[in-house]
Amino acid sequence: INDFSYLHTNCFELSIYVGCDKYPHESELPEEWENNRESLIVFMEQVHRGIKGIVRDVHGKGIPNAVISVEGVNHDIRTGE
Repeated sequence: INDFSYLHTNCFELSIYVGCDKYPHESELPEEWENNRESLIVFMEQVHRGIKGIVRDVHGKGIPNAVISVEGVNHDIRTGE
């Protein structure tokens, strides 16, 4: 579903698996967190990379359904309402 969401809805979803057991027991969660904490925090910090912003007209009003293209990326996205 992640690929479909990205290509057809402008929704960027991620699934992250940090071990072989998809449904670890509750008692195992603290250890799983400790084993993966640093890498997950660094990963979350990456949200501040790349291009981001608000598409506005000359009066500062948002432009709904504007097409955003990035050279070298074969996937345009559109702004929301």
